[in-house]
Amino acid sequence: MRRSGLRRLGWESWQATNADPLFVFVTGFLRATYIILEVADADQTLDPRIYIDFGKGFEPDDEIELKHTRDGLYVIALRSFGRVHHVRFDPSSYPSRFRFRAFIAYDEKSVRAFVGGRLREAARGERAAPLCETIARPGAPELSDVGARVAKVRGATPHFEQVIAMANARYAGAPAWAGERPAFSFVTPVYDAPALYLDQLLDSFRIQRAGAYELILSDDGSTSRETIDWLERHRDTPHVTVLRAAQNAGIAVATNSGLAAARGDWVGFIDHDDALAPFAVDALLETIERTPGAQFVFTDEIVADAKLQPRHYSLKPAFDPVLLSGVNYVNHLSLYRRERLQALGGLRQGYEGSQDYDLLLRYTRGLATEEIVHLPYPAYLWRRDGKSYSVSFLDRATTSARRSLAESYAVDGAPAVVEPARNADLHRVRFAPKDDAWPLVSIIVPSRDSFALVSRLFDDLTLRSDYPRMEILVVDNGTKDERVLDLYEQMKAAHPFFSVDIVEEKFNFARQVNRGLRAARGDCVLLLNNDIEVIDAGWLKEMVSCLAFPSTGIVGARLLYPNGTLQHAGVIMGLGSVAGHWFCGMPGDYPGPMGRLDVRQSMAAVTGACMLITRACLEAVGGLDEENFAIAYNDTDYCMRAGRAGFRVVWTPFATLYHHESASRGSDETNANIARFRREQDTLRKKYDLVGYVDPAFNPWYSRDNATPRLQLLSSLPPGRHFRV
Repeated sequence: MRRSGLRRLGWESWQATNADPLFVFVTGFLRATYIILEVADADQTLDPRIYIDFGKGFEPDDEIELKHTRDGLYVIALRSFGRVHHVRFDPSSYPSRFRFRAFIAYDEKSVRAFVGGRLREAARGERAAPLCETIARPGAPELSDVGARVAKVRGATPHFEQVIAMANARYAGAPAWAGERPAFSFVTPVYDAPALYLDQLLDSFRIQRAGAYELILSDDGSTSRETIDWLERHRDTPHVTVLRAAQNAGIAVATNSGLAAARGDWVGFIDHDDALAPFAVDALLETIERTPGAQFVFTDEIVADAKLQPRHYSLKPAFDPVLLSGVNYVNHLSLYRRERLQALGGLRQGYEGSQDYDLLLRYTRGLATEEIVHLPYPAYLWRRDGKSYSVSFLDRATTSARRSLAESYAVDGAPAVVEPARNADLHRVRFAPKDDAWPLVSIIVPSRDSFALVSRLFDDLTLRSDYPRMEILVVDNGTKDERVLDLYEQMKAAHPFFSVDIVEEKFNFARQVNRGLRAARGDCVLLLNNDIEVIDAGWLKEMVSCLAFPSTGIVGARLLYPNGTLQHAGVIMGLGSVAGHWFCGMPGDYPGPMGRLDVRQSMAAVTGACMLITRACLEAVGGLDEENFAIAYNDTDYCMRAGRAGFRVVWTPFATLYHHESASRGSDETNANIARFRREQDTLRKKYDLVGYVDPAFNPWYSRDNATPRLQLLSSLPPGRHFRV
């Protein structure tokens, strides 16, 4: 064995010291039939991967992605793969601590005995139950009933190839476009582009549906002889229009020149160093035929290397203006209605590096949800070789983006304040009420006993929070602790905005909350668990400020476990077949896909541990469901009801608190509680048909079997969709 990025802390204890820790095993030296790898007692959730070298080295796109866990047992059936030279195990992609052991075995009986022994130890309470997975060649019979069988390599490249194969089966042989003019005009601003890039761009169009597109190459006064000669040679290429400018005037001018020449009803922009994916035009044609009222369509994309070889995805949620206020996640490929685009004047000068972001903000403003379609098809190959404008001039692009956001969110003509997000390259629009008139917030705290928790929470609300207008309503279901009862009296004497309602009754979280809702006087109500701990004084102002996003009825916060790992970054409906917190257990600074966990965004649901609700939403939706969701999923159900009543649910990372989850409730691991929990799970699953549900904040190509989603293949290509719960 050799290793890298790891420091030994003890005989079995290890510290991952960087973002790429790894163990490598020389299988020829071991002469084993099986390798068993065991990780345990990790200080945070790990995201392990395995690579197998068949003699050509470890290929980064051939990773075998394992389920995320703190305790894992991985059996590698070497014999099923034939000749294996090396096996590499990456325990995590970030610094972490864990115990690690590796074993070899020569027959199935030994493996079964080993795994069985570990499971029996867990059953006796001697150790945590390990997640067990077997890595074997697809279809191999070895150890078919030992743990979960890891699917074929889940890297982006093989996944993309299989998606294209699905598209080929669906669209191959389609007749040529019968329209009098093309459906799509693709405009490409060109400046000193290498001939190879232009060849690859044109080749990607030649395989699209004939006649359905035109490619407009708008040259911005190129000085490169290579570029000029290429453009001259291709002036008469079918479906291609070449425009030449006498001098360089900038990307906005060049793009608008191409826009003026466009004939299609729809216009898309594609950079001169990028390309369309196979069958992109077919998938787009099908989408606009199915949604004739659409005004804007955008797709997923795949990020490629300098040679235009696919490397990883940008898999997107449905259209979300809240997320767009923090990051241009829409980007490529976007289709605009030509008439609306021309009426807006196309791209604006002075927004270099973020001219496309500026256009998106202006174009989508005022469009209805059903007029914007997300097509989960990787239609665009985005070359990332470090030479594009936005990479080379990131500071200028960021400044341009914030200038456009400031205009987009201006109030009474005054530009909004736009600051860095948790990632300094992303954005946070600042909102504050006029004349600093913050609304009254009624904070409802369900509680019973728990002196240490409530005493800290009361101090946090009264001494460590800067919100100026609040009332605290404790709804208690039978406290007996004299210290807590005395504390209630002290709080009432010191704070006229504090009250407590004690009703001794069986624990029913929804019923307790509803008691508080009936007593609340505020313009907004905050549901707050008694095991929340304040980190930053401005947390509540941030949550209330998010109500500035149109139609927002609910706002959720970012919650961390006491050890700093992530507990809540929004709830994904259908995750784990019911609903779950995505990326739960990941490091607290984990950015998520496209940096999404660093900015605000819309979700289908957020947790009721810290959930702000507007008075308008309360009046329209009512209270929590006491009958069907007495303990679990009442918050999730409430968010779904609010969403279907037309209210937006926003999650913000700029309100971050600690959550000592369920610290005051005691164990739920009784037979009665487990049975109740499963009933409530089943009720939620049936009510919202979660087996086939695809959360609009999620992407259909993500699996739903793990808190940290992985790629999955579907039985068919997913259709276009809107952000509707």
